Amino acid sequence: MSAPRTADLGFARLDPDRAARTGTPEVVFAGGKTPDETVGCLAGLLDAGVPLAWATRVDEATATAVRDRWPDAHIDPVARVAWVGTPPPPVGQVLVLTAGTSDGPVAAEVVATLAASGVGCRRVDDVGVAGVHRVLAVAPDMAAADAVVVVAGMDGALPSVVAGLTDRLVVAVPTSVGYGAAFEGLAALLTMLTACAPGVLVVNIDNGFGAGIAAARIARSAHAQP
Repeated sequence: MSAPRTADLGFARLDPDRAARTGTPEVVFAGGKTPDETVGCLAGLLDAGVPLAWATRVDEATATAVRDRWPDAHIDPVARVAWVGTPPPPVGQVLVLTAGTSDGPVAAEVVATLAASGVGCRRVDDVGVAGVHRVLAVAPDMAAADAVVVVAGMDGALPSVVAGLTDRLVVAVPTSVGYGAAFEGLAALLTMLTACAPGVLVVNIDNGFGAGIAAARIARSAHAQP
């Protein structure tokens, strides 16, 4: 097997062969980068033959720079995701649940990540434990999914409830939604890490991208050709 390539841009060293090794391409984290740097990274990935060049945490200025370079680029301002190219056709199905409407931007990043990864998705919002009958109503959807992503702030209790209702792996995403003692998502993170129901995988606060990648790998593995 040939050695993995590196695309050296001077300010960044790209890994265009990452998808061949891991199933997930290198994705540009636009936070902390200038718009020109993000555009340069996307262009470098495309030049190296990556079929879908993709960036997360894209602010308005960076989105404008991407659209100026590639007018047909996909921009999702809620998810803060941009990509150039065409995602693979979707396989499988991941169910994305939010505890409340305020968790929507993080859920949008999950959904965009699944789409870019070539995985089908259904999203259901506002099924938090304050009205537990709402999550009970989507139990049949959990059974039909390859994995369930649960996005929740405040006390972060929803993933434990979901994990008690399904045999699917639950990917829990704590969000920074909540009043002062929520400590910008720390309370939800600790609740999810100490969930009493087994089968909960927890990612970092507001990390919709990481949750989407984890769920995508599960779904693709479930539908892999023997």
